[in-house]
Amino acid sequence: MEKLDAHTDNQIRDILSSSKTIAVVGISTNPEKPAHYSKYLQSKGYDIIPINPNAEQILGKQCLKDVKDVKEAIDVVQIFRPSDQVLPFVKNALLKNPKMIWLQKGIHNAQAEELALEKGIDIVFNRCMFEEHRRLFD
Repeated sequence: MEKLDAHTDNQIRDILSSSKTIAVVGISTNPEKPAHYSKYLQSKGYDIIPINPNAEQILGKQCLKDVKDVKEAIDVVQIFRPSDQVLPFVKNALLKNPKMIWLQKGIHNAQAEELALEKGIDIVFNRCMFEEHRRLFD
């Protein structure tokens, strides 16, 4: 089993309850992929900001090329990229000073984790936000 962050269920519940705006880096246009499950979060009232340089529109919203292009405040930057590609996305996300970085299930990068924590930004890793929300709220 891959390393899981140390957050408790109560901490994850608090994160999801207090977050409203989620920038999703690597969101997919394919409804079958986990990177498209943000549709579920959108249906639960979250403001999803799609970040995908290869798509024009996802979930009825214009895609941005990079998280640096986001104008509004971000609560969570959720990242769907392979572990060995995460670091530059985390660095860009930290420029936006989100409350949280969330690395999707199967994704962990120790250097990115350390960098986020050094900047005072909490980081969740190797967890699926969709699964966690359903497990804790549905």
